[in-house]
Amino acid sequence: MKNIVSFFFLLFVLVGCQPKTMHDLSSNSFIKVDGQNLKKPNGDKFLIKGINLGNWLNPEGYMFSFKEVSSARLIDQALREMVGPDVVNQFWKDFKDNYVTREDINYIKETGMNSIRLPFHYKLFTDEDYMGLSKNQDGFARIDSLISWCRDAGLYIILDMHDAPGGQTGDNIDDSYGYPWLFSSKESQQLFCEIWKKIAARYKNEPVILGYDLLNEPLAPYFNNMDELNAQLEPLYKLAVKAIREVDKNHVVLLGGAQWNGNFKVFNDSKFDSNMMYTCHRYWCDTLQTNLQDLIDFRNKVNLPLYMGETGENTDAWVNAFRSLMEKNNMGWHFWPYKKLKTSSCMVKIKEPENWDMIIKYTELPRGNFKQIREARPDQELVKKALAQFIENCKFKSCIKNEGYIKALGMKP
Repeated sequence: MKNIVSFFFLLFVLVGCQPKTMHDLSSNSFIKVDGQNLKKPNGDKFLIKGINLGNWLNPEGYMFSFKEVSSARLIDQALREMVGPDVVNQFWKDFKDNYVTREDINYIKETGMNSIRLPFHYKLFTDEDYMGLSKNQDGFARIDSLISWCRDAGLYIILDMHDAPGGQTGDNIDDSYGYPWLFSSKESQQLFCEIWKKIAARYKNEPVILGYDLLNEPLAPYFNNMDELNAQLEPLYKLAVKAIREVDKNHVVLLGGAQWNGNFKVFNDSKFDSNMMYTCHRYWCDTLQTNLQDLIDFRNKVNLPLYMGETGENTDAWVNAFRSLMEKNNMGWHFWPYKKLKTSSCMVKIKEPENWDMIIKYTELPRGNFKQIREARPDQELVKKALAQFIENCKFKSCIKNEGYIKALGMKP
């Protein structure tokens, strides 16, 4: 009997001494909402200061210097018309492999930032045609790699569904067909909730993830039935949060306002979850207190955190002034974006490949029928070389650091 007791005592000690794994982490291991602040597991306040990894898993035309082909679907179509599907499929694989890597994440941390926001397309978790794949999409593989890099670097991640099934915005922002069909399609809403539930189930015990930004910039202001659409936003958020909470009670959920994450009057039940917060976007405003006051008033009313999920695309002086204003008002931020082609309103700049202007020109020519496509198509070999050079130029080692922009963010280049 004594030997049996000793055996079980030893077993108890051994089990109790095992290190914590991702799968036995308690809810105390995660960032949580505490009034108008976020709190780290040790109780310290956490103010979000970081950057958006725009374009990587959600291509946007202007980040390639395109004007007419503004969304992922239109970019893909134009490239396929120029050089065919096989070349483009390989381009997208190379693009995903090289646009953001461990080196980029380590550099973001070195500048002094504490977090990143990852815009992603819902198609990364379906069998729809997207970025060179029509089955076995690699959304989880890409996020798993990012989590590993951020864990090693010491950065938190906010996952942002930038493009939802059916389209939540009704403009190029969501890669849709020109209307926010998500709000009138039960099938799209079901898929929206299913994808978030699948993501939450996979990452429920991952403390590197700060939270889930459910819908980027829902409901553009262009539609005649705006009041009707706005009224459907909060109920849809509740459906998604309910699905997430069935598998994940650890992570913060983030809700954006209507009309470019700017209209928060659409919310009636402002505290329907115990670990939720709000996220706003604001571009091209003045940098006075009055330009934030409506957001501060809403935050005070609901007594929950409100952070600036996107801002920027401006001069270094403006970036510095607006960043300082937000910090003065206890508002965290993720500026936009980390990396893009040619311009300096980002952390690192990609050098333009030779003959890239030829690709830009093609995207701006009439391509409404096959005759027009044939007549507009540029030299295929030159296009292939330009695409290959883009891949080389987008690598961290080839990019140019925009010191003025980084200093304007209060960080170290």
